Amino acid sequence: MSKVMITCALNGVLTDPKQHSVPVTPAEMAAEAKRAYEAGASIMHIHLRQQGEGKGHLPSWDIALSKEVQAAIREACPGVIVNHTTGTVGPDYQAALDVVTETRPEMAACNAGSLNYLKLKRDGSWAWPPMLFDNTPQKVQHFIDAITGAGSVPEFECFDTGIVRSVGMYQANGMFKGTAQVNFVMGVASGMPARGDLLPILKDLAPENSRWQVTAIGRAEIWALHMLAAELGGHLRTGLEDTFYLPNGEKVTSNGVLIEEMARVARSAGRDIASPAEARAILSA
Repeated sequence: MSKVMITCALNGVLTDPKQHSVPVTPAEMAAEAKRAYEAGASIMHIHLRQQGEGKGHLPSWDIALSKEVQAAIREACPGVIVNHTTGTVGPDYQAALDVVTETRPEMAACNAGSLNYLKLKRDGSWAWPPMLFDNTPQKVQHFIDAITGAGSVPEFECFDTGIVRSVGMYQANGMFKGTAQVNFVMGVASGMPARGDLLPILKDLAPENSRWQVTAIGRAEIWALHMLAAELGGHLRTGLEDTFYLPNGEKVTSNGVLIEEMARVARSAGRDIASPAEARAILSA
């Protein structure tokens, strides 16, 4: 079976460093990336956080910070591939485009469709004010153009089945050329659930010959989905953006432990793990 690329999602946008042990500073992100790299991750998915005192829970699109973070990660992890977030809500997203254009990461997320981003507390009240994660075709095109113009690979983030199907429509319409890199985001409360029975359907709905992976958001239950993704030939992702829990329910505080477990999943499914050089070859195919 083909070699598997393992992505580490280092920190995310919603995880608060006051509550969870997520890296914020360039040095912290490089140290966490190194732990994941040594455990088998060839791709680091990064979010930038504001660096001021008490502001580590807030996102940043500072170009100088992005360059510093990427340089620190690359120094700690020779040959590693950087996958930069771009997710923004609302019509003012130029800063996210500029970060990609100016820093030229090897990959960048391209959120491929809109979603009512919702979550409930146990008492039925909203965990945060209901919001629309808006990604119109026009916005998607702007991100595709910025990402490909920077020589980067767009990774199409798909939160629901219709969004997966839309990626094929974008391709047929000529919005992008080449092999589609598709990420099935499963486990967001108002999106696709993290259920294994959906995975063969999603794989079938993705554009023909696309590369695909699963982002599974949840707790111990998500690891069965990762195993199925490995068995079906998909690429793999985990990290403190997606979960804090191992299959046995143990809570972790480092990305390295999660990537170690993901490497075990890959090997259990009979997959060899791609090195950074091998991952680059896969992404250029």
